[in-house]
Amino acid sequence: MLFSAWYNPILGGINFYGVKNMHNRGSIARFISVCFICIFIICYGFYTAVFGVSDTSAAVFEGKGTLSSETEDLPSGTDSTPSEKVKSESSVSDSSSAESILTSASGVVKGKILSRYISPYSAPSSYNNTYMKNNTELSIDIKGLLSAELPYKIEKSDQVQVLIMHTHTTESFMTTDSDCYDDTFTSRSRDENLNMVKIGNIVAEKLNAAGIKTLHDTTQHDYPEYNGSYSRAAETICSYLKKYPGIKIVMDLHRDAISSNDTDKVKVVTEINGKKAAQVMIVMGSQSGSVKNFPDWQENLKLALRLQQTLEVMYPTLARPLSLNSKNYNESLTTGSILIEFGTDANTLEEACYSAEMVGNAAASLLNTLT
Repeated sequence: MLFSAWYNPILGGINFYGVKNMHNRGSIARFISVCFICIFIICYGFYTAVFGVSDTSAAVFEGKGTLSSETEDLPSGTDSTPSEKVKSESSVSDSSSAESILTSASGVVKGKILSRYISPYSAPSSYNNTYMKNNTELSIDIKGLLSAELPYKIEKSDQVQVLIMHTHTTESFMTTDSDCYDDTFTSRSRDENLNMVKIGNIVAEKLNAAGIKTLHDTTQHDYPEYNGSYSRAAETICSYLKKYPGIKIVMDLHRDAISSNDTDKVKVVTEINGKKAAQVMIVMGSQSGSVKNFPDWQENLKLALRLQQTLEVMYPTLARPLSLNSKNYNESLTTGSILIEFGTDANTLEEACYSAEMVGNAAASLLNTLT
């Protein structure tokens, strides 16, 4: 027997010390064998703990979902800007290998970036190059609103006519064109060369160059707290209206966020003059649903529909359908308020800046007809 060479002396020792009840030497041998096995397991566990032997773990995707789902304590009748969830399409290429999905040059990949073009031409409501998605119970006469006069004229003088500002100033974009994003990605930045201030600067430059006196406020209303952004933005708007009573137009420039699932982000993109541009979306509020104290909402919608039309005529496919909602968005503060979304957090800064140039050109062209 294999153990006979070493258990015989042990058995003798056990009997020598007075073990009288164990007459079956086979039973004693089995008992000692079990003891040695237990000791071996304990020693191995101690060895692995001391010398750092461990299992490897697979990378885990940490999906954040749609960024625009953030909520804040908004003033009565206001809300954060909407976003759409776009379902993943089979036409998207999944050619990336498993290894490329888990790692990138800068960090662990968290999801894909999917390019989408949202056609304005499938909008439920349309008239003469104007496309709208009406998310309210209101009946909207697009033709009538387009032909109606606006309650103001734009003056070519040193008097400020337009205020550009940002409720969510730190919203930012991708810095590189990629088919994925990793754990170094952030959708917000205080750097004015990367966030909505950059977009506002471009639009303001276009309007000022066209002879329309424009101010650009760069206050970061969403920093350090996101909650309360609209309340703080309202205070800023009111202070400018008091200081510059000649302001006719208030443009609140944002950036949207769209997800396809828990991990993948969607960029909205079109090609104009051979160059990729982030699609834009005009977002308008109304006195409907639970929103009260917004009696002049149609004055804002008149302006928005004209800008939607101008964008389509000058740059077809740039604008997604205008989104009309039962919200306020601080648009009740003037009769010339308008909110514009530039792309999503998956669009590149270059794509968004190109769109800002075109929006600036279209806005200047429209406002020059209102003199």
